Amino acid sequence: MDTLIQTTKHTLTITTFVFVMMVWVDYINVLSRGRFSLILAGEHGRQYVVSSLLGAVPGCLGAFMNVSFYLHGLISFGAIVAGMIATSGDEAFVMFAMFPKEAMLLTVILFAVGIVSGWLVDRLGTRFKLPGARCQVAQIHDQDECRCFGWSQFVEDLRHLSLARATLVVLLAFALYGFVSGSIGPPTWDWIRVTFTVLISSSFFIVLTVPEHYLNEHIWNHIAKRHLWRVAIWTFGALGLVSLGTNYLPLEGYVQDHMVWVFVIACVAGIIPESGPHLIFVVLFAEGLIPFSVLLASSIVQDGHGMLPLLSHSPKDAVVIKLINLLFGLVFGGTLYLLGW
Repeated sequence: MDTLIQTTKHTLTITTFVFVMMVWVDYINVLSRGRFSLILAGEHGRQYVVSSLLGAVPGCLGAFMNVSFYLHGLISFGAIVAGMIATSGDEAFVMFAMFPKEAMLLTVILFAVGIVSGWLVDRLGTRFKLPGARCQVAQIHDQDECRCFGWSQFVEDLRHLSLARATLVVLLAFALYGFVSGSIGPPTWDWIRVTFTVLISSSFFIVLTVPEHYLNEHIWNHIAKRHLWRVAIWTFGALGLVSLGTNYLPLEGYVQDHMVWVFVIACVAGIIPESGPHLIFVVLFAEGLIPFSVLLASSIVQDGHGMLPLLSHSPKDAVVIKLINLLFGLVFGGTLYLLGW
């Protein structure tokens, strides 16, 4: 029972962090809409940096933006590879919640590996007949209803509170109370507890003030309904699996004795275009059962949901990118593994 309670508390903590960070990332993304086309225009070197930077942003939004740029001919094939290598999807939020220092180091390394890999792919693209950008016209749609600020409608929206807004307000209120009271999250007022309290409070403000269209399309339909339940289920499953393994099974000994196979499985599991499987290795690393190199290799190969939009447009390109990422994951992660990281 204690294991179940602790797993549930950790799941609530991580899921809350993922939600509030996704809200903030989406909020900032909408505010900066349409500005990246000017940055991306020009030489490929700039594209590798920008696409890797977008990929390094926690969540799938940066990856989705990279796919959009690629399909509209704004970035090269190497640049989309760079962005996918740098992407960790929703798992990045979880890693920052569980081990922030190591997560920051991992993000920096993925950013650097993405730039180098993108450059190599474009240099070798002609020789190996790799794909190119899908078209030559860039169109960035700017919708008035998707703005973030809606002061003129603020009072009206509060007077006619929708079910989605009311649900999110109640959930955030419970989460805020849980962290302030110490029921979930850190038991003492350390920097993590303060950060969580500030983030939840600011997300509470966003949910109360954004227009109904933005709330429904971005926060409710996309973040809450599409992502959050998957994060919660996979997090609970991964934490529960590792907890059961360490308490009732010789998981630690098995992992240590078969680390090479764990490394290979971590890379192969990254091929799955879905947020979730990678969380198993995130938890294993957090528990000290696998080295940093295994987590890095898995992070290079996997990209959360980032590949899903490209699969619908060009399955061939998506498969080629996944195979390239698998190769780089084995090479870079394997190198660090041999060096004892």
